[in-house]
Amino acid sequence: MQPYIFPYIGYFQLINAVDQFVVYDNIQFTKKGWINRNRILVNGKDEYFTLPLKKDSDYLQVVDRKLADTFQTEKQKLLRKINEAYKKAPCFSTVFPLIESILNRDAENLFEFIYHSLLMTCNFLGIHTEIIVSSTIDMDHQLKSQDKVLAICKALQAGQYINPIGGVELYSKEIFNGHNIRLNFIRSNAMEYPQFKNEFIPWLSIVDVMMFNSTEQIGTYLQSGFTII
Repeated sequence: MQPYIFPYIGYFQLINAVDQFVVYDNIQFTKKGWINRNRILVNGKDEYFTLPLKKDSDYLQVVDRKLADTFQTEKQKLLRKINEAYKKAPCFSTVFPLIESILNRDAENLFEFIYHSLLMTCNFLGIHTEIIVSSTIDMDHQLKSQDKVLAICKALQAGQYINPIGGVELYSKEIFNGHNIRLNFIRSNAMEYPQFKNEFIPWLSIVDVMMFNSTEQIGTYLQSGFTII
């Protein structure tokens, strides 16, 4: 999976559902993707936040991208925005220190920053799945798409690969079966929880889920809030 900053709960449902989770560091950065941005609730509406990056080639891999020099200032603005947006949320007092710790990490490498945030969030949520960085796997790293996934599965001696539902058109169960690997997809079930007195906005960052739900309730979402097909 690509690395994302504070991804939506479906990302963590996938991590929790598998024995090993591979996060890509040696893939090309996607400029208009979700790697360095996400959405939170601000005054009843969804609002994007973005980790600023140093200007560089659009062809660099994620592991080669750097946070901008302005990040030291921008992260304080983001912390203030999160504080103002969620200070009256039921779980603010336990979640905001986690967000502070993650954003205040002294790091300039984008992947290192996101990887650290992923580990800390999983620990907070009680997810103990082994998380493997793709570049550490002994395989041909020039492979792409389905061939790359198959190579990863073989290198890790995996008998099953689970991908988010969005990959249904990208991967073939027949081809995976031909390599003695079961291919399944995970689809998050519709979920809804109180977001103050506002109309519910689904699939925001995990920050939103944590602010409004206890770790026990989130544990329920992680265990049974999805379907494997």
